[in-house]
Amino acid sequence: MRRDVFFISDGTGITAESFGQSLLAQFDHVEFARQTLPYIDTPEKASEVVAIIDQCAARQGIPPLVFSTIIDETIAGIVCQASARHQDIFATFLGPLEEELHLHPTHSIGKKRKIDANNHYSERIDAVHFALDNDDGARTRHYDKADIILIGVSRCGKTPTCLYLALQFGIRAANYPITEEDMEDFRLPAPLQPHRHKLFGLTIDPQRLVAIRSERRPNSRYASPRQCQMEVAEVERLLAKERISCINTTRFSVEEIATRIIAEAGIARRLK
Repeated sequence: MRRDVFFISDGTGITAESFGQSLLAQFDHVEFARQTLPYIDTPEKASEVVAIIDQCAARQGIPPLVFSTIIDETIAGIVCQASARHQDIFATFLGPLEEELHLHPTHSIGKKRKIDANNHYSERIDAVHFALDNDDGARTRHYDKADIILIGVSRCGKTPTCLYLALQFGIRAANYPITEEDMEDFRLPAPLQPHRHKLFGLTIDPQRLVAIRSERRPNSRYASPRQCQMEVAEVERLLAKERISCINTTRFSVEEIATRIIAEAGIARRLK
């Protein structure tokens, strides 16, 4: 089965995407062709969207799925005229909240993502800079300022996880790759030892590691099954010896890896 899906918003479309993707993930046997249409903030743009959706419905012979987050009732009403199965996220949830809180919503476009003093924008940017400056063990002198330090073999997901922790939660995350040379003494590298309480390990299935490394350095020792198997086994043995918490990243998205780390390490989110 194949269905076309549209995420439509008068802002970035991130909320519509996140909500819709979470629901669609429950239907493994359906192939979804996704399209995001952000900044639909005028009646003219809304009418163009309706034409696109109607053409898709006529071509496929089945109505597309639409997830929308549009505040303006006039624009939302136009989009709802499209030949689609419509999920108006704001209409679904704002009404009951308005009734419960006995207040009218402000109907302000882009309210959640507005840059102001209340959403700790500067903390988010500082955390991203910290993750970039302390990536891949390039610098270790600022580890005292880190909220967490991720360790593991090269290409197991440390960098994207650090950046996600920074961007989404304002967490200052550094990462350090455990190399073959580091394992010669079978103990934590010297730069990590003073910060043992901040360490969290990432591991990965060796075959998945082979595939990832082969994209970067095909037919190399670095990407060979034997090398990947050896590195993963040694790092897992070190993590067990040092009693450092770890998770296997093989089947998790970066979002899941990050939130599991927060939960298991007990890190406080700077952005909520």
